[in-house]
Amino acid sequence: MKRQLHLNLFIHSRGHHEASWRHSASSPLPLTDIRYYQDLAQRAEAAQFDSVFLADQLALGGDVAQAPRTWLEPITVLAAMAVATSRVALIATASTTYTEPFNLARQFASIDHISRGRAAWNIVTSWLATAAENYGGAGQVSHADRYARGEEFMAVVKALWDSWAADAVVDDRAAGVYALHDRIRSIKHRGDFYTVAGPLNLPRCPQGWPVLVQAGSSDAGRRFAARHADSVFTAHMAKATAQEFYADLKSLAAAEGRAPEQMLILPGLSPMIAGTEAEAQRLAREVNELTDPEVGRRRLSGRFGGYDFSHLPLDRPLSGADFPDPASVEAARSRTEVILNLVKRDKPTLRQLLGYLAGARGHFATAGTPEQIAELIEDWFSDGAADGFNLMPPLLPVQLDAFSTEVIPICSGAGCSAPNTPGQRCVSITVCPGRRASLMIRTGRPSFATAPPAYDRLAVQHLLSRIICRLFRCGLDQSGARRVSDGLSIV
Repeated sequence: MKRQLHLNLFIHSRGHHEASWRHSASSPLPLTDIRYYQDLAQRAEAAQFDSVFLADQLALGGDVAQAPRTWLEPITVLAAMAVATSRVALIATASTTYTEPFNLARQFASIDHISRGRAAWNIVTSWLATAAENYGGAGQVSHADRYARGEEFMAVVKALWDSWAADAVVDDRAAGVYALHDRIRSIKHRGDFYTVAGPLNLPRCPQGWPVLVQAGSSDAGRRFAARHADSVFTAHMAKATAQEFYADLKSLAAAEGRAPEQMLILPGLSPMIAGTEAEAQRLAREVNELTDPEVGRRRLSGRFGGYDFSHLPLDRPLSGADFPDPASVEAARSRTEVILNLVKRDKPTLRQLLGYLAGARGHFATAGTPEQIAELIEDWFSDGAADGFNLMPPLLPVQLDAFSTEVIPICSGAGCSAPNTPGQRCVSITVCPGRRASLMIRTGRPSFATAPPAYDRLAVQHLLSRIICRLFRCGLDQSGARRVSDGLSIV
């Protein structure tokens, strides 16, 4: 069976290039105007993207004078997107380091209800030193402690989402019974970091849990993803490192007892697209000329935990000695390693490095024709580097539209099946709709502790309800014919 190419739209500022906000082709709407985000989600849905994604940062950046961000709180934005769309999955970042499990479980369960089963959570452990100052000021949490806290956080939120059985709400007006009390259970969690009684004060959401997304690529991040993630966002500047990551993470997932196909790996891709390669390169140079190297220097410092790069000249070739040891950095180690690998391989000047990072912050940035971008996608997809891509347009919405109208149709006719192929669309981030229910049957983990006979019945109900919900949500196409393959990538 032909593999399905999966596409996520990563919405960031007026585009992923740090100077996108200054370019005349980017959106004129304020970055606090909800219509901007709703419009992008609708464009992605029309182009048959699987999902849209919003990142988050828990502190104001030091480059605010020259670099605006996606300001609005992302979970709130998902609610507004949900009512403006009907099919596209909705992903928001939330931190396990500076959020209480009960609050987060309730928020994402609410979004899943509001969107009728389209919510997804990008799990992060927060590394910004400035974020630590906004949450108690006790100092930056170490890399190891962030992941230890994150593991317990996951256990708590999953237990909260499972604290309501699928059949708990009966809503029987005649009998005067709204819910079956014995189908709602406390979780009584007491651990090293959290004490949570439960249950969640919200009925079980349509998916059971929101879809789980993760983006860490350090050793700890990979093991975390192998245990928890349905989809993984990752950054690679070369196909070879993407292939190594892909093979390693699929192997780790298998070691956790999971089918590797149940976890999608989506590298970031930031293409500048034009009718000719020369025009695409001209556009890329045009946006690069709007950047401020000192903004890039401050961002680079943030990536390396506040390391001081102010003494480095802009036009001297860099070496590994110009950077701190990644093991000593309490920031996002996976991205620091990507940057160091680039420095060791290409020996760029600081100006050149900052120019590259301005495009997509360490993700794969390129410029070319629609045919060249489609060829790159097909190459990575067919050669063990990706299950799809986390699209990061350098300018929004113009480069999203170029990708949707010019690149996707080429992918549809090539060796990979693009999301808008008639009759073949699949809600990719929720690949294997029955996964969690199947997992409960395989491991014996019920929604809450029940006797074995009741558990077997409940597990089957969960499996059937998730499949039926997915079939119902995928719905009919505009002609009224059922899109049989929607949501049916069941492994």
